[in-house]
Amino acid sequence: MKIFNLAAAIAVAGLVAAPVAHGATLDDVKARGKLSCGTNTGLVGFAFTDENGNWQGFDIAICKAMAAAIFGDPDAVEYTPLTGKTRFTALAAGEIDVLSRNTTWTFSRDVDLKFEFNGVNYYDGQGFIVPKSLGVTSALELDGATICIQTGTTTELNLADFFRANNMSYEPVPIETEAEARQKFLSEACDAYTTDASALAANRASYPNPTDFVILPEIVSKEPLGPLVRHGDPDWGDIVRWTLNALIIAEEKGITQDNVEEMAAAPGDDPEINRLLGTEGSYGEMLGLGKDWAAQAIKAVGNYGEIFDRYLGPDTPIGLERGLNALYTDGGILYSPPFR
Repeated sequence: MKIFNLAAAIAVAGLVAAPVAHGATLDDVKARGKLSCGTNTGLVGFAFTDENGNWQGFDIAICKAMAAAIFGDPDAVEYTPLTGKTRFTALAAGEIDVLSRNTTWTFSRDVDLKFEFNGVNYYDGQGFIVPKSLGVTSALELDGATICIQTGTTTELNLADFFRANNMSYEPVPIETEAEARQKFLSEACDAYTTDASALAANRASYPNPTDFVILPEIVSKEPLGPLVRHGDPDWGDIVRWTLNALIIAEEKGITQDNVEEMAAAPGDDPEINRLLGTEGSYGEMLGLGKDWAAQAIKAVGNYGEIFDRYLGPDTPIGLERGLNALYTDGGILYSPPFR
């Protein structure tokens, strides 16, 4: 989902953070003894609390990996649940260190709102979900429909563009959170709900009768989702970016949560693995972290594929296939820049 043109509102509220000193965020995080991570208020598979009240999910794994890389402790994280409206304000104001909340990388967010995206952890696109009882098999059949949509997002603009391009009309039903979307959609306050296709699958998995609902085939936008930080501290951005990259290249190299310690203890013939796991070079030092920072991150949450399978994959209630999010060696577009 994409929130549009918030720069003016944030500036008026006095919440645009001044550029921070080189490396200041890492120093603050270390002094605090924990990472402050902004995430979703609740989205199955991506960010949710388990039966013990502990945060889990695909986006949560990024925060746990960062905490493990910095502190050697994946639980050294404080989570702040944020809505679509409040996420950017909280980041700009310095209330959180990183936002890991199914957030789309766009030009205006990067350039106008002064945020730095640190890679893509999920390639997505906007879609539609409807009850099977509606008898609709294509979004092109939604002329005149009522559609639930999160307010303050450019998902609204994508929706307007799609209907205008196809000479159709619709009535928007505004909602603010996934919980409100669930309530209104299930109570038939709207005919359809539109958001990122992965979030549609996550929401459907939480419905009492998931098979009563169908995600329509049309994808009407590009939604590259990933973690982001404020402009002004490139060292901190590097830590977020390369922690994500470490999880991706770990899958490519066959490094898993179960074998990472063994591989780190017995360096092999692949110099890139050795650099990643800290047995060659000084890559951790370049980040201001320990030499085993990446090994700690992988040990904490597993590689990218393990994280995907655990929270989103075919054997979960969400049941997503890798698709574009498969490694480039497996027909997808996912890969890390070299550790060199």
